Amino acid sequence: MSPAPAPEALSAPLTVEFPFTRSLGPVQSAFLTGLRERVPLGVRTGDGRVLVPPVEYDPVTAEELRELVEVAPTGTVTTWAWNPAPRPGQPLPTPFAWVLVRLDGADTALLHALDAPGPEAVRTGMRVRIRWAAERAGAITDIACFEPDESEPHDSAPGGEARPHDREFAAPVTGIVVAARLDYRYSPGRAQTRYLAALAEHKTVGERCPSCRKVYVPPRGACPTCGVATAEQVEVGPRGTVTTYCVVNIKARNLDIEVPYVYAHIALDGADLALHGRIGGVPYDEVRMGMRVEPVWPDPSSGSRYPDHYRPTGEPDADYDAYKELL
Repeated sequence: MSPAPAPEALSAPLTVEFPFTRSLGPVQSAFLTGLRERVPLGVRTGDGRVLVPPVEYDPVTAEELRELVEVAPTGTVTTWAWNPAPRPGQPLPTPFAWVLVRLDGADTALLHALDAPGPEAVRTGMRVRIRWAAERAGAITDIACFEPDESEPHDSAPGGEARPHDREFAAPVTGIVVAARLDYRYSPGRAQTRYLAALAEHKTVGERCPSCRKVYVPPRGACPTCGVATAEQVEVGPRGTVTTYCVVNIKARNLDIEVPYVYAHIALDGADLALHGRIGGVPYDEVRMGMRVEPVWPDPSSGSRYPDHYRPTGEPDADYDAYKELL
């Protein structure tokens, strides 16, 4: 194929998200359970400092810490930054300040949001208090935010100095699940834009290196071996050979595929790089290296450009020597 006119590079928002599960030790368990019960807790170090949020080991001496203390729901802003455009999932939907707050009775500061009408209403040294969430489950979000407070600074929890936490909570929080999320805009570049445009027509297009003559699929715009630009487009496939594979036994979230199923590296005819795809139309325990396969394209209404899966063609298996360099 001769080089096609360079299309305008595609660009689209992309979200990468997965649930992160963490079990809690006694210190973090007490801290989050305390937030659920509207009791802010810290931990006391060997030299008498009170750390909020609490940690399990002294950051200076590495000594294990276990002495929990109760601190006040009021505190002082030690520094701040204004957030004029909150993002989804942040503590407040309207502009707010990110603040470090040293709660009364603590020696370190806690990061959270301050509800304020504007940056002119925020200053270092201002007094604030916790605004508790209406529904609390044992997470940092049990503090909905901080709000301005007119009380005088003091170094005590309600009713006295920061005092030992000597009561147990019912049903302590022992673990948390948090969604780790990254939102950004992705542009695949001109080479992959041409690749994606071809997929919309049920074609797979790679690019040939002018030096080593290898055809790379998907193309990246440059040869990873020679470091030179690639421009010559080459249509490959649609059939290919399974070079290696794995059997998936864990059901993925939001993926409506029954387990077990097979994911394989597939060397399309004419390509010098294997791509991956799901193998269907055959029992998982009959998939093998060298099996010849072809793409099954999705219904156009699905919005997907990629083959839904690959199925056996019925051809004889490829000889190992034909694909051993593509493993």
